[in-house]
Amino acid sequence: MSPFAVPPGAIDAHVHLFDPARFAFALDTPYRPPPAECGDARDLDSVLAAHGFAGALLVNPSSGYGDDNTCMLDALARGGGRHRGIARVALDVRPARLRTLARRGVVGIRRDLVGEGTGQLADPAFTRLARTLADQDLVLEIHCEAGQAIAVAQAADRLPCRLVIDHCGRPDPRAGVRASAFRALLGLAELPRIALKISGAFRFGYRAPSYDDADVAARALIVAFGPDRCVWGSDWPFVRMPHRIDYGTSLAILARWVPDARTRRRILVDTPRHWFGFDPWRKS
Repeated sequence: MSPFAVPPGAIDAHVHLFDPARFAFALDTPYRPPPAECGDARDLDSVLAAHGFAGALLVNPSSGYGDDNTCMLDALARGGGRHRGIARVALDVRPARLRTLARRGVVGIRRDLVGEGTGQLADPAFTRLARTLADQDLVLEIHCEAGQAIAVAQAADRLPCRLVIDHCGRPDPRAGVRASAFRALLGLAELPRIALKISGAFRFGYRAPSYDDADVAARALIVAFGPDRCVWGSDWPFVRMPHRIDYGTSLAILARWVPDARTRRRILVDTPRHWFGFDPWRKS
């Protein structure tokens, strides 16, 4: 049971799919999720229904699949329009390929600075990709952590597309909110084309099982970006975690960060629809 009443039409804006029985992992993947960390499209639909969510943003994972989007695209095709996708592509991807992905329900692409470094931000191909995304009204989702926020902030002005920062930018709670990296994260809120995923406390907090050491930073970011530029994601099925995490844990953290029901509704329903192009949901 959820720790609060999930509003109708709520969207989980950060989930991954791992279905190695039908879609083999890439040979060069840096990590192969074990069976306990895998979940296919049917598993996801069951979890969403159990917690009252109408749909999800499927983020193609660095682990397992890398730039192979086949598993995610299959789930989009089977989802009846309830889901949207974030793909992984090479920096030099052709605009026509992005248009094809968009026709299949993809609303943006993800770059993983945590796994692949910030050097790519200086690559002219990165800027060209951002311009193509802007031309096609697609989102650039950035996964960064700690001090990498400084490099993202320095690059943001030359990236004309809409940006979404994963997992609150994974700030270091031990460094505090006065740290230069955290100030850089807060500064991104000054650009109205940048939104934030208030997710993944267990990706940057240290105090398991509550991860309440992430609260101060997360609440400051929520205030800075505002509910119209914050979306929430569970990060299901919780790969690479040294401690047990489940869906209820993620929802409990959201309830702690955003105790007001009206504000939660904007974050769970209105903002993901606006940012990721979900169609209005109709009751059957």
